Amino acid sequence: MKEFKYDVIVVGGGHAGCEAAASAANMGSRVMLITMDMSKIAQMSCNPAIGGIAKGQIVREIDALGGYTGIVTDRSMIQFRMLNRSKGPAMWSPRAQCDRMLFSSSWRMILESQRNIDFWQDLVTGLIIKRKRVIGVRTKVGKEIFGRSVILTNGTFFNGIIHIGKVKITGGRAAEPSSTGISEQLVDSGFKTGRMKTGTPPRIDGRSVDFTRTMRQDGDPDPGKFSYLNHEYRVRDQMPCFITYTNKEVHDVLSDGFSDSPLFTGRIKGVGPRYCPSIEDKIVTFSDKDRHQLFLEPEGRDTVEYYLNGFSSSLDQEIQVKALKLVPGLENVRIFRPGYAIEYDYFPPTQLKYTLETQFIENLYFAGQINGTTGYEEAAAQGLIAGINSHLKNNGQPEFILGRDDAYIGVLIDDLILKGVDEPYRMFTSRAEFRLLLRQDNADERLTMRSNNIGLASGERISLFNSKSAKVKDVTQFLFSHSVSPESVNPFLEHKSSSPIRQKVKLYEILLRPQVSIHDLVDVISEFRSICSPLDNLIIEVLESVEINFKYKGYLERERIIADKIKRLEKIEINPDYDYDNLKSISTEGRQKLKKFRPSTLGQASRISGVSPSDISVLLIHMGR
Repeated sequence: MKEFKYDVIVVGGGHAGCEAAASAANMGSRVMLITMDMSKIAQMSCNPAIGGIAKGQIVREIDALGGYTGIVTDRSMIQFRMLNRSKGPAMWSPRAQCDRMLFSSSWRMILESQRNIDFWQDLVTGLIIKRKRVIGVRTKVGKEIFGRSVILTNGTFFNGIIHIGKVKITGGRAAEPSSTGISEQLVDSGFKTGRMKTGTPPRIDGRSVDFTRTMRQDGDPDPGKFSYLNHEYRVRDQMPCFITYTNKEVHDVLSDGFSDSPLFTGRIKGVGPRYCPSIEDKIVTFSDKDRHQLFLEPEGRDTVEYYLNGFSSSLDQEIQVKALKLVPGLENVRIFRPGYAIEYDYFPPTQLKYTLETQFIENLYFAGQINGTTGYEEAAAQGLIAGINSHLKNNGQPEFILGRDDAYIGVLIDDLILKGVDEPYRMFTSRAEFRLLLRQDNADERLTMRSNNIGLASGERISLFNSKSAKVKDVTQFLFSHSVSPESVNPFLEHKSSSPIRQKVKLYEILLRPQVSIHDLVDVISEFRSICSPLDNLIIEVLESVEINFKYKGYLERERIIADKIKRLEKIEINPDYDYDNLKSISTEGRQKLKKFRPSTLGQASRISGVSPSDISVLLIHMGR
């Protein structure tokens, strides 16, 4: 066989494929990215937004590791909001509306600027496998491309079927063909597969909307960003979103179409997402609700197209339009295309290793919706990790795995490998037991040097991180060393309804008061203001980090202690061939689950649903612990 021309072949140009190709290439691999349509790289197939609850944390982690989703989001952002500001910092989650065309073109520009990436526009129809090891791919036009590893990021294209009422179309996305061949080949190779379903709402012509009948939702007055790079960046001229609601009349019209709905007639076999249900699902599941919230989200600055978040549907297109005309503000609505449901093949992720390499075929990696996940952010995170690990394995280097106390990305992959999925998986802050450690503001502190250790973080990123770290140290030291007198600070404390001081105290003691923010101290204490000047994005991030570290110190220390105790179980390895049948003292369910998932450590075993704490105790005893 000829010498491999490529180190990594990435199949699919979506969010997972882009991050996979970029990470492997930046680490030095020769990469081939194969996609069906070069004009739709990193296409925002669903809503034109990045981030949200827990998803925003993932994007900041991708950025801290050297990925590009955060950078591209900042470049294409048209609105920024920090969600959950009224709650504690563990819950703060950045979210951005994006210009979806600019998002895609920005990603393409980044990839094309990387000399280590070649492109091929084609449909991959099969894998070239030799002795249970992938060595390349075959395409629809008959081309064979050889590589040392292959990353599949096929999204919803594996045997995809689009449903609109009685209409059924073979396709992986609107006006795009589905992919066949690989799925069947993988099943023949021993993989288990299943069917998932997702959906998308109709796209609205903004010229036909009466926005005076909706509620305007603006971005934050002081907008933030996602990437730790480009500290001078700030989005200008933010575009608003708009909120409206369904009503009983809307629900009645939609219900009339249920008899032809593929969701209720059984034509759709796949399982849909619990946390992003179709409007049909919402009407049935929440039958006691008279209305449901809808968001009109702009698709970009240079288009009148709007995404109607909350109205995903697979009903007949006439029914969709008839119902929409009963929604306040949409009485004269025109649509660009109807909503539709799509079902596709996925492969249960319990068949993967923590590197996202498959267990059955060596050097084959899965990332994105092929693993049963949903969301751009979850897909991008998996692509990044698959790209990193394919490069590391090809070069004989240790694998890169993040723990549950390291990153939301670690939680995501651990959940997928150990628990599998029975519906499209999406990340929430509630899935992370150490979410105070995994905040959106400290992703760089957690992950930048780890990225540097594997050769992915750029010199610019390391320099900025070092600058920020030094500034955090300076600000912290000032708060500990600088004292304030009663006459200088009491008028301010009284204004804040906080008790006055009777003698000089250190400045950090004032900051610890719940009524006082660190920005208050910048405004009031002139010496403090001088070390925080200029008040740019970098110093704003520094001040936020310092304040959280001071005010939540006790909670942070307690969570770290718990995490360290649990992490000890991760160091106790289990022989992959361990004979669980000989453990008569553990539960039957525990034995069955341990045999099925074959955890490599006691920490992994402890997180398997059905394995009880007493089962773990028995394992510890049998392992001499």
